[in-house]
Amino acid sequence: MQTIDTDFLVIGSGVAGLRAAIELARHGRVTVVTKDIPTESSTEYAQGGVAVALSDEDEVGIHFEDTIKAGDGLCRENAVKVLVEEGPARILELIEWGAEFDKEGTKLSFTIEAAHSRRRILHAHGDSTGKELERVLINKVKTFKNIQRLQFCTSIDLIVEDERCLGVYALKDGDIIAVHAKATLLATGGAGQVFSRTTNPAVATGDGMAIAYRAGAILEDMEFVQFHPTVLFAPAAPQFLLSEAMRGEGAILRNIFKEPFMKNYHPDAELAPRDVVSRAIISEMVRTNSSNVYLDLTHRDSEFVKKRFPRIYSTCLQYDLNITRELIPVSPAAHYMMGGVRTDLNGATNIDGLYAAGEVACTGVHGANRLASNSLLEGLVYGYRAGVAAAQQGGQGPKVKGQERKTSDISAPDFDLEEVRTSLRRLMWEKVGIIRCGVSLNEAMEKLSEWKHILEMDFNTRRGLELKNMLTVGFLITGTALERKGSVGAHYRSDFKERGENWQRHISVRR
Repeated sequence: MQTIDTDFLVIGSGVAGLRAAIELARHGRVTVVTKDIPTESSTEYAQGGVAVALSDEDEVGIHFEDTIKAGDGLCRENAVKVLVEEGPARILELIEWGAEFDKEGTKLSFTIEAAHSRRRILHAHGDSTGKELERVLINKVKTFKNIQRLQFCTSIDLIVEDERCLGVYALKDGDIIAVHAKATLLATGGAGQVFSRTTNPAVATGDGMAIAYRAGAILEDMEFVQFHPTVLFAPAAPQFLLSEAMRGEGAILRNIFKEPFMKNYHPDAELAPRDVVSRAIISEMVRTNSSNVYLDLTHRDSEFVKKRFPRIYSTCLQYDLNITRELIPVSPAAHYMMGGVRTDLNGATNIDGLYAAGEVACTGVHGANRLASNSLLEGLVYGYRAGVAAAQQGGQGPKVKGQERKTSDISAPDFDLEEVRTSLRRLMWEKVGIIRCGVSLNEAMEKLSEWKHILEMDFNTRRGLELKNMLTVGFLITGTALERKGSVGAHYRSDFKERGENWQRHISVRR
Protein backbone atom coordinates (compact mmCIF):
# COMPACT_ATOMS: atom_id res chain seq x y z
CA MET A 1 0.00 0.00 0.00
CA GLN A 2 1.26 3.46 -0.84
CA THR A 3 1.73 5.62 2.24
CA ILE A 4 2.06 9.38 2.48
CA ASP A 5 3.50 10.99 5.60
CA THR A 6 2.57 14.56 6.40
CA ASP A 7 2.34 16.74 9.51
CA PHE A 8 -1.26 17.86 9.02
CA LEU A 9 -4.06 16.35 6.98
CA VAL A 10 -7.09 18.37 5.83
CA ILE A 11 -9.96 16.45 4.22
CA GLY A 12 -12.01 18.87 2.11
CA SER A 13 -11.28 22.07 0.21
CA GLY A 14 -14.21 24.40 0.92
CA VAL A 15 -13.90 27.61 2.94
CA ALA A 16 -13.26 25.84 6.28
CA GLY A 17 -10.67 23.40 4.92
CA LEU A 18 -8.72 26.03 2.99
CA ARG A 19 -8.71 28.50 5.89
CA ALA A 20 -7.43 25.75 8.21
CA ALA A 21 -4.75 24.70 5.69
CA ILE A 22 -3.44 28.27 5.46
CA GLU A 23 -3.05 28.35 9.25
CA LEU A 24 -1.47 24.89 9.45
CA ALA A 25 1.04 25.67 6.69
CA ARG A 26 2.82 28.01 9.08
CA HIS A 27 3.65 25.00 11.28
CA GLY A 28 4.56 22.13 8.95
CA ARG A 29 3.69 20.07 5.89
CA VAL A 30 -0.02 20.04 4.98
CA THR A 31 -1.83 17.59 2.71
CA VAL A 32 -5.29 18.61 1.47
CA VAL A 33 -7.35 15.65 0.25
CA THR A 34 -10.28 16.39 -2.07
CA LYS A 35 -12.78 13.95 -3.56
CA ASP A 36 -13.11 15.97 -6.76
CA ILE A 37 -11.47 19.09 -8.15
CA PRO A 38 -10.54 21.57 -5.34
CA THR A 39 -13.31 24.04 -6.26
CA GLU A 40 -16.13 21.47 -6.12
CA SER A 41 -17.71 22.24 -2.75
CA SER A 42 -20.76 23.97 -1.29
CA THR A 43 -18.61 27.11 -0.88
CA GLU A 44 -18.41 27.45 -4.67
CA TYR A 45 -22.23 27.50 -4.95
CA ALA A 46 -22.98 29.84 -2.02
CA GLN A 47 -24.86 32.75 -3.62
CA GLY A 48 -26.38 34.80 -0.84
CA GLY A 49 -23.37 36.20 0.90
CA VAL A 50 -21.53 36.29 4.19
CA ALA A 51 -23.05 37.85 7.32
CA VAL A 52 -20.77 40.06 9.39
CA ALA A 53 -21.27 43.06 11.69
CA LEU A 54 -19.15 45.61 9.83
CA SER A 55 -21.66 48.23 8.69
CA ASP A 56 -22.19 51.56 10.46
CA GLU A 57 -25.74 50.60 11.52
CA ASP A 58 -24.77 47.19 12.91
CA GLU A 59 -23.19 45.83 16.09
CA VAL A 60 -21.70 42.48 17.07
CA GLY A 61 -24.30 42.24 19.86
CA ILE A 62 -27.18 42.59 17.39
CA HIS A 63 -25.71 39.90 15.11
CA PHE A 64 -25.43 37.69 18.23
CA GLU A 65 -29.11 38.23 19.12
CA ASP A 66 -30.32 37.52 15.57
CA THR A 67 -28.33 34.26 15.46
CA ILE A 68 -29.66 33.14 18.85
CA LYS A 69 -33.23 33.95 17.84
CA ALA A 70 -32.99 32.03 14.55
CA GLY A 71 -31.49 29.04 16.39
CA ASP A 72 -34.79 28.69 18.28
CA GLY A 73 -33.34 28.18 21.75
CA LEU A 74 -30.67 25.59 20.92
CA CYS A 75 -27.62 27.68 20.00
CA ARG A 76 -24.57 27.36 22.26
CA GLU A 77 -24.11 30.98 23.26
CA ASN A 78 -20.32 30.79 23.70
CA ALA A 79 -20.01 29.42 20.13
CA VAL A 80 -22.16 32.22 18.70
CA LYS A 81 -20.13 34.79 20.66
CA VAL A 82 -16.93 33.52 19.04
CA LEU A 83 -18.55 33.60 15.58
CA VAL A 84 -19.81 37.18 15.70
CA GLU A 85 -16.84 38.65 17.59
CA GLU A 86 -14.10 37.08 15.45
CA GLY A 87 -16.01 37.34 12.16
CA PRO A 88 -15.02 40.93 11.28
CA ALA A 89 -11.28 40.15 11.61
CA ARG A 90 -11.58 37.14 9.30
CA ILE A 91 -13.43 39.18 6.66
CA LEU A 92 -10.98 42.10 6.80
CA GLU A 93 -8.18 39.56 6.39
CA LEU A 94 -9.86 38.23 3.22
CA ILE A 95 -10.13 41.77 1.84
CA GLU A 96 -6.41 42.19 2.55
CA TRP A 97 -5.79 39.00 0.53
CA GLY A 98 -7.70 40.41 -2.43
CA ALA A 99 -11.39 39.61 -1.88
CA GLU A 100 -13.55 41.94 -3.98
CA PHE A 101 -16.87 42.44 -2.22
CA ASP A 102 -19.50 44.64 -3.88
CA LYS A 103 -19.41 48.33 -2.98
CA GLU A 104 -21.54 51.44 -3.11
CA GLY A 105 -19.03 54.08 -4.07
CA THR A 106 -16.02 53.47 -1.82
CA LYS A 107 -17.98 51.74 0.98
CA LEU A 108 -18.86 48.07 1.28
CA SER A 109 -22.42 47.30 0.20
CA PHE A 110 -24.57 45.41 2.73
CA THR A 111 -27.94 43.76 2.08
CA ILE A 112 -30.56 42.22 4.33
CA GLU A 113 -31.88 38.64 4.40
CA ALA A 114 -34.57 36.76 6.32
CA ALA A 115 -34.34 36.91 10.13
CA HIS A 116 -31.59 39.58 10.11
CA SER A 117 -32.56 42.84 11.79
CA ARG A 118 -29.80 44.86 10.08
CA ARG A 119 -28.26 45.10 6.61
CA ARG A 120 -25.14 42.98 7.21
CA ILE A 121 -24.79 40.62 4.25
CA LEU A 122 -21.67 41.19 2.17
CA HIS A 123 -21.83 39.84 -1.38
CA ALA A 124 -19.47 39.57 -4.35
CA HIS A 125 -20.37 39.95 -8.05
CA GLY A 126 -24.02 40.16 -6.99
CA ASP A 127 -24.72 36.50 -6.24
CA SER A 128 -21.34 34.68 -6.44
CA THR A 129 -19.95 35.30 -2.95
CA GLY A 130 -18.82 31.73 -2.27
CA LYS A 131 -17.01 31.60 -5.60
CA GLU A 132 -15.09 34.76 -4.69
CA LEU A 133 -14.10 33.39 -1.26
CA GLU A 134 -12.94 30.14 -2.85
CA ARG A 135 -10.86 32.07 -5.42
CA VAL A 136 -9.11 34.16 -2.77
CA LEU A 137 -8.41 31.21 -0.45
CA ILE A 138 -7.09 28.98 -3.25
CA ASN A 139 -4.77 31.79 -4.41
CA LYS A 140 -3.52 32.18 -0.83
CA VAL A 141 -2.96 28.41 -0.49
CA LYS A 142 -0.85 28.48 -3.67
CA THR A 143 1.62 30.84 -1.96
CA PHE A 144 2.62 28.06 0.45
CA LYS A 145 5.10 25.54 -1.00
CA ASN A 146 4.42 23.08 1.84
CA ILE A 147 0.74 22.51 1.02
CA GLN A 148 0.26 19.38 -1.10
CA ARG A 149 -3.09 18.65 -2.77
CA LEU A 150 -4.43 15.16 -3.50
CA GLN A 151 -7.32 15.38 -5.97
CA PHE A 152 -9.91 12.72 -6.86
CA CYS A 153 -9.14 10.95 -3.61
CA THR A 154 -12.10 9.47 -1.64
CA SER A 155 -11.74 8.90 2.10
CA ILE A 156 -12.56 5.33 3.17
CA ASP A 157 -12.00 5.35 6.94
CA LEU A 158 -9.98 7.20 9.55
CA ILE A 159 -6.91 5.45 10.94
CA VAL A 160 -7.46 5.26 14.71
CA GLU A 161 -5.14 3.50 17.14
CA ASP A 162 -5.22 3.67 20.95
CA GLU A 163 -8.08 6.22 20.67
CA ARG A 164 -5.95 8.59 18.61
CA CYS A 165 -6.52 9.54 14.97
CA LEU A 166 -3.40 9.00 12.86
CA GLY A 167 -4.72 9.85 9.40
CA VAL A 168 -6.97 8.31 6.78
CA TYR A 169 -7.24 5.39 4.37
CA ALA A 170 -8.33 6.70 0.99
CA LEU A 171 -9.10 5.47 -2.51
CA LYS A 172 -7.17 7.01 -5.39
CA ASP A 173 -7.18 5.68 -8.95
CA GLY A 174 -8.60 2.38 -7.73
CA ASP A 175 -5.83 1.83 -5.16
CA ILE A 176 -5.91 2.25 -1.39
CA ILE A 177 -3.44 4.72 0.06
CA ALA A 178 -2.76 5.59 3.69
CA VAL A 179 -2.13 9.23 4.61
CA HIS A 180 -0.45 9.46 8.03
CA ALA A 181 -0.60 12.73 10.02
CA LYS A 182 -0.25 13.86 13.62
CA ALA A 183 -3.45 15.91 13.26
CA THR A 184 -6.39 15.30 10.90
CA LEU A 185 -9.04 17.94 10.17
CA LEU A 186 -12.40 17.08 8.63
CA ALA A 187 -13.84 19.82 6.40
CA THR A 188 -15.95 17.65 4.11
CA GLY A 189 -19.12 19.77 4.16
CA GLY A 190 -22.69 18.55 4.49
CA ALA A 191 -24.93 15.68 3.44
CA GLY A 192 -27.64 17.17 1.22
CA GLN A 193 -27.30 14.35 -1.33
CA VAL A 194 -29.03 12.05 1.17
CA PHE A 195 -32.26 13.76 -0.04
CA SER A 196 -33.64 13.57 -3.59
CA ARG A 197 -34.20 17.34 -3.71
CA THR A 198 -31.14 19.29 -2.63
CA THR A 199 -29.17 22.42 -3.46
CA ASN A 200 -25.91 20.66 -2.55
CA PRO A 201 -23.26 19.63 -5.10
CA ALA A 202 -22.79 15.93 -5.92
CA VAL A 203 -19.86 15.65 -3.47
CA ALA A 204 -22.04 16.39 -0.40
CA THR A 205 -22.69 12.79 0.65
CA GLY A 206 -21.95 13.08 4.38
CA ASP A 207 -18.54 11.40 4.09
CA GLY A 208 -16.89 13.22 7.01
CA MET A 209 -19.81 12.58 9.36
CA ALA A 210 -19.92 8.89 8.42
CA ILE A 211 -16.19 8.16 8.74
CA ALA A 212 -16.06 10.09 12.03
CA TYR A 213 -19.01 8.05 13.34
CA ARG A 214 -17.36 4.77 12.34
CA ALA A 215 -14.19 5.88 14.13
CA GLY A 216 -16.07 6.52 17.40
CA ALA A 217 -16.59 10.28 17.24
CA ILE A 218 -19.66 11.83 18.86
CA LEU A 219 -22.18 13.38 16.48
CA GLU A 220 -24.82 15.84 17.63
CA ASP A 221 -28.04 17.59 16.46
CA MET A 222 -28.35 15.33 13.40
CA GLU A 223 -32.14 15.74 13.28
CA PHE A 224 -31.77 19.42 12.36
CA VAL A 225 -31.64 19.64 8.56
CA GLN A 226 -32.34 23.01 6.98
CA PHE A 227 -34.45 23.02 3.84
CA HIS A 228 -34.03 26.03 1.58
CA PRO A 229 -37.48 27.40 0.66
CA THR A 230 -36.79 28.58 -2.88
CA VAL A 231 -35.15 26.18 -5.32
CA LEU A 232 -35.89 26.24 -9.06
CA PHE A 233 -38.61 23.76 -9.94
CA ALA A 234 -38.54 23.01 -13.66
CA PRO A 235 -38.45 19.57 -15.32
CA ALA A 236 -35.39 20.19 -17.52
CA ALA A 237 -33.49 22.39 -15.05
CA PRO A 238 -31.12 21.43 -12.22
CA GLN A 239 -32.14 22.02 -8.59
CA PHE A 240 -30.71 25.51 -8.68
CA LEU A 241 -30.77 27.63 -5.54
CA LEU A 242 -32.61 30.96 -5.72
CA SER A 243 -30.92 33.01 -3.04
CA GLU A 244 -32.55 34.21 0.17
CA ALA A 245 -31.33 37.62 -0.95
CA MET A 246 -34.07 37.72 -3.61
CA ARG A 247 -36.69 37.86 -0.86
CA GLY A 248 -34.46 40.36 0.92
CA GLU A 249 -34.74 42.53 -2.19
CA GLY A 250 -38.54 42.30 -2.24
CA ALA A 251 -39.40 39.07 -4.11
CA ILE A 252 -42.94 37.87 -3.28
CA LEU A 253 -44.02 34.24 -2.88
CA ARG A 254 -47.27 33.40 -4.72
CA ASN A 255 -49.26 30.18 -4.96
CA ILE A 256 -50.33 28.64 -8.30
CA PHE A 257 -53.32 31.01 -8.36
CA LYS A 258 -50.75 33.87 -8.23
CA GLU A 259 -51.95 34.89 -4.73
CA PRO A 260 -49.38 36.07 -2.13
CA PHE A 261 -49.68 33.82 0.92
CA MET A 262 -46.81 34.36 3.38
CA LYS A 263 -48.74 36.90 5.51
CA ASN A 264 -51.15 34.05 6.36
CA TYR A 265 -48.30 32.10 7.95
CA HIS A 266 -46.01 34.66 9.63
CA PRO A 267 -46.07 38.44 10.35
CA ASP A 268 -42.64 38.82 8.69
CA ALA A 269 -44.05 37.23 5.52
CA GLU A 270 -41.24 36.56 3.01
CA LEU A 271 -38.61 37.55 5.58
CA ALA A 272 -39.67 34.92 8.14
CA PRO A 273 -37.01 32.33 9.16
CA ARG A 274 -36.24 29.66 6.55
CA ASP A 275 -37.92 26.78 8.38
CA VAL A 276 -41.17 28.77 8.63
CA VAL A 277 -41.07 29.71 4.93
CA SER A 278 -40.33 26.13 3.84
CA ARG A 279 -43.26 24.71 5.84
CA ALA A 280 -45.54 27.48 4.59
CA ILE A 281 -44.69 26.63 0.99
CA ILE A 282 -45.31 22.90 1.59
CA SER A 283 -48.63 23.72 3.30
CA GLU A 284 -49.67 25.94 0.39
CA MET A 285 -48.68 23.26 -2.15
CA VAL A 286 -50.84 20.71 -0.28
CA ARG A 287 -53.73 23.19 0.03
CA THR A 288 -53.70 24.01 -3.71
CA ASN A 289 -52.74 20.48 -4.81
CA SER A 290 -49.69 21.72 -6.70
CA SER A 291 -46.03 20.73 -7.04
CA ASN A 292 -44.62 24.24 -6.70
CA VAL A 293 -45.25 27.88 -5.84
CA TYR A 294 -43.83 31.00 -7.54
CA LEU A 295 -41.22 33.60 -6.65
CA ASP A 296 -42.10 36.99 -8.13
CA LEU A 297 -39.51 39.69 -8.74
CA THR A 298 -41.25 41.24 -11.77
CA HIS A 299 -42.20 44.42 -9.88
CA ARG A 300 -38.53 45.36 -9.41
CA ASP A 301 -36.60 47.30 -12.06
CA SER A 302 -35.25 44.80 -14.60
CA GLU A 303 -31.77 46.40 -14.75
CA PHE A 304 -31.51 46.23 -10.96
CA VAL A 305 -32.44 42.52 -10.99
CA LYS A 306 -29.86 41.71 -13.70
CA LYS A 307 -27.12 43.59 -11.85
CA ARG A 308 -27.99 42.25 -8.37
CA PHE A 309 -28.49 38.61 -9.43
CA PRO A 310 -26.41 38.12 -12.59
CA ARG A 311 -25.71 34.41 -12.04
CA ILE A 312 -29.34 33.59 -11.21
CA TYR A 313 -30.59 35.70 -14.14
CA SER A 314 -28.28 34.04 -16.70
CA THR A 315 -28.87 30.51 -15.36
CA CYS A 316 -32.65 30.85 -15.48
CA LEU A 317 -32.39 32.35 -18.98
CA GLN A 318 -30.68 29.13 -20.12
CA TYR A 319 -33.90 27.34 -19.20
CA ASP A 320 -36.07 29.83 -21.07
CA LEU A 321 -37.08 31.73 -17.95
CA ASN A 322 -36.67 35.51 -17.75
CA ILE A 323 -36.88 36.36 -14.03
CA THR A 324 -37.35 40.09 -14.75
CA ARG A 325 -40.64 39.35 -16.59
CA GLU A 326 -41.85 35.91 -15.47
CA LEU A 327 -42.77 34.22 -12.21
CA ILE A 328 -40.17 31.64 -11.14
CA PRO A 329 -41.49 28.17 -10.21
CA VAL A 330 -39.91 27.11 -6.89
CA SER A 331 -40.21 24.51 -4.14
CA PRO A 332 -38.01 23.66 -1.10
CA ALA A 333 -34.94 21.40 -1.10
CA ALA A 334 -32.48 20.07 1.50
CA HIS A 335 -29.79 22.69 1.98
CA TYR A 336 -27.73 22.63 5.19
CA MET A 337 -26.90 20.36 8.15
CA MET A 338 -27.00 22.13 11.50
CA GLY A 339 -25.72 18.94 13.17
CA GLY A 340 -22.51 17.03 12.62
CA VAL A 341 -19.34 15.93 14.39
CA ARG A 342 -19.40 17.48 17.85
CA THR A 343 -16.47 19.80 18.51
CA ASP A 344 -15.37 22.30 21.12
CA LEU A 345 -14.70 25.96 20.27
CA ASN A 346 -11.34 24.98 18.76
CA GLY A 347 -12.64 22.29 16.45
CA ALA A 348 -11.42 19.39 18.63
CA THR A 349 -13.54 16.22 18.68
CA ASN A 350 -13.63 13.52 21.39
CA ILE A 351 -10.93 11.61 19.46
CA ASP A 352 -7.37 12.79 20.08
CA GLY A 353 -5.81 14.20 16.91
CA LEU A 354 -9.14 14.60 15.09
CA TYR A 355 -10.60 18.05 14.39
CA ALA A 356 -13.58 19.26 12.35
CA ALA A 357 -14.74 22.62 10.96
CA GLY A 358 -17.46 23.97 8.72
CA GLU A 359 -20.70 22.17 7.88
CA VAL A 360 -19.36 18.73 8.85
CA ALA A 361 -18.90 19.98 12.43
CA CYS A 362 -21.40 20.83 15.13
CA THR A 363 -20.18 23.61 17.42
CA GLY A 364 -23.76 24.48 18.36
CA VAL A 365 -23.46 27.85 16.63
CA HIS A 366 -26.56 27.27 14.46
CA GLY A 367 -28.78 25.65 17.08
CA ALA A 368 -31.97 24.23 15.57
CA ASN A 369 -31.99 26.55 12.55
CA ARG A 370 -29.09 28.38 10.86
CA LEU A 371 -29.38 32.13 10.36
CA ALA A 372 -28.98 32.91 6.64
CA SER A 373 -25.40 33.64 5.49
CA ASN A 374 -23.77 32.58 8.77
CA SER A 375 -22.27 29.45 7.19
CA LEU A 376 -19.44 31.05 5.18
CA LEU A 377 -18.54 33.09 8.26
CA GLU A 378 -18.53 29.92 10.38
CA GLY A 379 -16.19 28.22 7.88
CA LEU A 380 -13.74 31.13 8.11
CA VAL A 381 -13.87 31.61 11.89
CA TYR A 382 -13.85 27.96 12.93
CA GLY A 383 -11.57 26.85 10.08
CA TYR A 384 -9.02 29.32 11.44
CA ARG A 385 -9.53 28.22 15.06
CA ALA A 386 -9.33 24.52 14.20
CA GLY A 387 -6.15 25.18 12.23
CA VAL A 388 -4.56 26.97 15.19
CA ALA A 389 -5.53 24.15 17.58
CA ALA A 390 -4.49 21.31 15.25
CA ALA A 391 -1.10 22.98 14.71
CA GLN A 392 -0.45 22.58 18.43
CA GLN A 393 -1.16 18.82 18.35
CA GLY A 394 1.72 17.22 20.27
CA GLY A 395 3.89 14.29 19.31
CA GLN A 396 6.04 13.33 16.37
CA GLY A 397 4.69 12.01 13.10
CA PRO A 398 2.58 8.93 13.85
CA LYS A 399 4.00 5.42 13.86
CA VAL A 400 1.12 3.33 12.57
CA LYS A 401 1.38 -0.20 13.93
CA GLY A 402 -2.01 -1.58 12.83
CA GLN A 403 -2.79 -3.87 9.92
CA GLU A 404 -2.82 -2.40 6.45
CA ARG A 405 -6.09 -2.54 4.57
CA LYS A 406 -5.79 -5.09 1.79
CA THR A 407 -7.37 -4.45 -1.59
CA SER A 408 -8.49 -8.09 -1.54
CA ASP A 409 -10.79 -7.22 1.40
CA ILE A 410 -12.95 -5.20 -0.98
CA SER A 411 -16.17 -6.88 -2.05
CA ALA A 412 -18.26 -6.31 -5.16
CA PRO A 413 -21.92 -5.49 -4.39
CA ASP A 414 -24.55 -8.10 -5.23
CA PHE A 415 -27.20 -5.41 -5.73
CA ASP A 416 -27.86 -2.47 -8.06
CA LEU A 417 -25.95 0.31 -6.34
CA GLU A 418 -27.53 3.16 -8.29
CA GLU A 419 -31.02 1.83 -7.69
CA VAL A 420 -30.46 1.69 -3.91
CA ARG A 421 -28.96 5.17 -3.95
CA THR A 422 -31.99 6.60 -5.77
CA SER A 423 -34.42 4.75 -3.47
CA LEU A 424 -32.58 5.98 -0.37
CA ARG A 425 -32.70 9.60 -1.50
CA ARG A 426 -36.40 9.39 -2.34
CA LEU A 427 -37.14 7.67 0.99
CA MET A 428 -35.37 10.39 3.00
CA TRP A 429 -37.16 13.18 1.08
CA GLU A 430 -40.62 11.64 1.45
CA LYS A 431 -40.41 10.25 5.01
CA VAL A 432 -37.72 12.32 6.80
CA GLY A 433 -38.19 15.67 5.06
CA ILE A 434 -39.67 19.04 5.98
CA ILE A 435 -42.73 17.73 7.84
CA ARG A 436 -42.18 14.52 9.85
CA CYS A 437 -44.23 12.24 12.09
CA GLY A 438 -43.72 9.01 14.03
CA VAL A 439 -45.40 6.93 11.33
CA SER A 440 -43.25 8.26 8.44
CA LEU A 441 -40.04 8.09 10.49
CA ASN A 442 -40.69 4.49 11.55
CA GLU A 443 -41.45 3.55 7.94
CA ALA A 444 -38.14 5.12 6.94
CA MET A 445 -36.25 3.25 9.67
CA GLU A 446 -37.85 -0.04 8.59
CA LYS A 447 -36.75 0.48 4.98
CA LEU A 448 -33.26 1.66 6.00
CA SER A 449 -32.86 -1.55 8.03
CA GLU A 450 -33.34 -3.59 4.86
CA TRP A 451 -30.12 -2.03 3.56
CA LYS A 452 -28.19 -2.45 6.81
CA HIS A 453 -25.92 -5.15 5.35
CA ILE A 454 -24.42 -2.48 3.05
CA LEU A 455 -22.87 -0.79 6.09
CA GLU A 456 -20.70 -3.90 6.68
CA MET A 457 -19.42 -3.96 3.11
CA ASP A 458 -16.17 -2.59 1.77
CA PHE A 459 -16.15 -0.84 -1.59
CA ASN A 460 -13.45 0.00 -4.12
CA THR A 461 -15.38 2.73 -5.94
CA ARG A 462 -16.31 6.29 -5.00
CA ARG A 463 -20.01 5.62 -5.66
CA GLY A 464 -19.98 2.58 -3.39
CA LEU A 465 -18.24 4.43 -0.57
CA GLU A 466 -20.65 7.34 -0.94
CA LEU A 467 -23.67 5.05 -0.71
CA LYS A 468 -22.32 3.53 2.53
CA ASN A 469 -21.82 7.02 3.96
CA MET A 470 -25.23 8.29 2.82
CA LEU A 471 -26.88 5.27 4.40
CA THR A 472 -25.00 5.89 7.67
CA VAL A 473 -26.12 9.53 7.75
CA GLY A 474 -29.68 8.49 6.81
CA PHE A 475 -29.82 6.23 9.87
CA LEU A 476 -28.47 9.00 12.12
CA ILE A 477 -30.91 11.68 10.90
CA THR A 478 -33.90 9.34 11.10
CA GLY A 479 -32.94 7.95 14.51
CA THR A 480 -32.48 11.33 16.14
CA ALA A 481 -35.67 12.68 14.47
CA LEU A 482 -37.58 9.78 16.09
CA GLU A 483 -35.90 10.51 19.42
CA ARG A 484 -36.91 14.20 19.43
CA LYS A 485 -40.63 14.04 20.20
CA GLY A 486 -41.34 17.72 19.68
CA SER A 487 -40.97 20.50 17.12
CA VAL A 488 -38.01 22.86 17.36
CA GLY A 489 -36.49 24.98 14.55
CA ALA A 490 -36.03 23.01 11.35
CA HIS A 491 -37.23 19.76 13.00
CA TYR A 492 -41.01 19.74 12.71
CA ARG A 493 -43.22 16.82 13.74
CA SER A 494 -46.92 16.96 12.86
CA ASP A 495 -47.62 14.53 15.73
CA PHE A 496 -45.71 16.64 18.30
CA LYS A 497 -46.29 20.26 17.29
CA GLU A 498 -45.20 21.68 20.67
CA ARG A 499 -41.58 21.75 21.80
CA GLY A 500 -42.05 18.77 24.11
CA GLU A 501 -40.37 17.83 27.37
CA ASN A 502 -36.67 18.50 27.93
CA TRP A 503 -36.61 20.18 24.49
CA GLN A 504 -33.40 22.11 25.11
CA ARG A 505 -31.24 18.99 25.27
CA HIS A 506 -28.82 18.21 22.44
CA ILE A 507 -29.14 14.63 21.18
CA SER A 508 -25.73 12.97 20.82
CA VAL A 509 -24.98 9.72 19.02
CA ARG A 510 -21.90 7.53 19.16
CA ARG A 511 -21.20 4.18 17.63
